[in-house]
Amino acid sequence: MSQQEPEGRWAIAHVHASFNNTIITITDETGAETLAKSSGGTVVKQNRDEASPYAAMQMAETVAEDILAQGIEGVHVRVRGPGGNLQKNPGPGAQATIRALARAGLEIGRIEDVTPIPHDGTRPPKNSGF
Repeated sequence: MSQQEPEGRWAIAHVHASFNNTIITITDETGAETLAKSSGGTVVKQNRDEASPYAAMQMAETVAEDILAQGIEGVHVRVRGPGGNLQKNPGPGAQATIRALARAGLEIGRIEDVTPIPHDGTRPPKNSGF
């Protein structure tokens, strides 16, 4: 039994979820053309709230409205955490973003982790001993 790609237009949702901000960029399937984008600063007043799940849900709802109007039916999600020699797991906005995109009426395809992992890069900062 072969699995076929569903009919309709698909896009890629690039979600960069750090601990200071969450950035959502929706591109076409090639990743060349940006269809919609949003960041935490566009929906909340305080800087400390940019990475919150609430801000991520608000951003996802506005972005979903934009791409649904453009005829996109589903998205493949690429989640990126801070990476490097920092923490590998994404910030608090990643899960809320995916959930809000699904609630907004978009079909969720693949969910992929694209956090950059160093292959013997720079040294991590020393532990301060607290």
